[in-house]
Amino acid sequence: MLVRIDPASKVPLFEQVAASVRRAVADGDVRPGDQLPPARTLAASLEVNVHTVLRAYALLRDEGLIELRRRRGAVVTGGAETWARLHGLVGELVTEARRAGLDPDELNALIRRRYA
Repeated sequence: MLVRIDPASKVPLFEQVAASVRRAVADGDVRPGDQLPPARTLAASLEVNVHTVLRAYALLRDEGLIELRRRRGAVVTGGAETWARLHGLVGELVTEARRAGLDPDELNALIRRRYA
């Protein structure tokens, strides 16, 4: 699993790490039962503080995407199917929006109105 961050981005690093894991799950690169890299290992490879990765993992745990197990680390749970399904649905939505002539800002506004 490849985790990428952009230190220059305004998005907090922990959110970038969490987004990378979500994307890997949605793309099928990581499946339920797979173990994520240990926080220390991932932090070292990204050159960030270990607490940044732990915060990302806690966020993913709260979302139901991973389970944090003592001495076993972070393990992807069954919630991964939901993320993969959402990824597919978003792809369909974008395709339909393009057919309808909506630009990304219009689609975003439509989603925000509907979500509220």
